[in-house]
Parts: sequence; C-alpha cells; structure tokens
Amino acid sequence: MKRKHKKYSRPKRPFDKKRIEEEAQIKKEFGLKNKREIWRAEAQIKSIREKAKKLISAEEEKQKELFERLKKKGFNVNSIADVLGLDKRDYLKRRLQTILFEKKLAPTIKTARQLIVHRKVLINDRVIDSPSYIVPVELEEKIVVKKTDKAKNNGEKKNE
Repeated sequence: MKRKHKKYSRPKRPFDKKRIEEEAQIKKEFGLKNKREIWRAEAQIKSIREKAKKLISAEEEKQKELFERLKKKGFNVNSIADVLGLDKRDYLKRRLQTILFEKKLAPTIKTARQLIVHRKVLINDRVIDSPSYIVPVELEEKIVVKKTDKAKNNGEKKNE
C-alpha cells in the first residue's frame, strides 16, 4: 500500500495575528472552505520555487521545460525570477472555483464552489467535482455549467 504524504504544512506560529487576518481575507476573497486550502497552495508554490532554484545553474533547455509546464498551467513566467516571484494568490487564481466565478458562470464565489461540488460543471465533457482543480489554459474555454430545466422539474412534482 502506498503511503500518503501531507500536501501542506501548518504554520510555525499558530497564533500570529497578522497571518491569521491575511488568511481570513484570502479565504473570503477566494471562497475557500478552510485555511488548509491556503496552506496547500503555499506548499505547491514552495515546491515550484524549489524546482526553479535547482534549475538556476542548469542549462537553458531544462529551464524552458519548467517555464512551458507552468505556462500550460496558466502561470505567466518567462524567467527564473518570475517563477521565484510566484505567490499563493497566483496559484489560487488558477483554481476551477475562481475561474468559474471570473468567467461569470456563477454569480458568487460560493455559488461556484457549490456548482462544482454538486457535479454541475463539465470541463471537456467530463464532470469535475473538485473546486481546487487547477485548470490548464487549453481547457479554460471548455468549461460548461449544466443547465437544469426548472419548468420540467416543477411539472414532475405536480404530477405526483
């Protein structure tokens, strides 16, 4: 059996007022369920930065591979400095929940999360039920919200 690894680490100082206020503001802005999602985004950005640091002394070809991979995910990077400058907000902006709200497919960020969890969102004709799904740039235009026919549903209830 494969061992599960943690995808985030808790803050070193649990009662740092400045951090708590910043995380609360981010949680509200992106409609996150809990602060663990912020910590997960921080961990992902940290691992991307570590890969970039290892490639500083590497040849241009390997650096370009990293840049291409990040561009496919939707990060605007052209140099190692850009990669090291990435922030957790940049990562959170690429989540399905945020993109659904920004494309005005959902009226609020919380509604976007609810649509995703209730399996109403299709990407490339596949149901995605994870609000934290990182949407690649090529699939961004293929996001569709299932339409429910309210008149049909109301008619079925009346006949019962």
